[in-house]
Amino acid sequence: MTIQTTYTQARAQLAALLDQVTDDREIIIIQRRGSDDVALIAADELAGLLETVHLLRSPANAERLLNTLARVRQRVGDPHSIEQLRREAQIDTDA
Repeated sequence: MTIQTTYTQARAQLAALLDQVTDDREIIIIQRRGSDDVALIAADELAGLLETVHLLRSPANAERLLNTLARVRQRVGDPHSIEQLRREAQIDTDA
């Protein structure tokens, strides 16, 4: 959900707005007279959005990820254990 407020209201209620952003995962749009609006969003939410953009930026990578997601949703293929995935990815767990 998105909450809209004015710059003046945001200044008066900044602590409460920041709590809403971090505790309730709200996005706050601050409307500024004569300037572009700005958004308050939790830093980890922003990091997740930026990572998603990065992963989907390449058309080939986006297609691969979306195909994998479709296969998972259709339950195509056999599930792998964590150990199988580690072996396939050649991740050493002894370190």
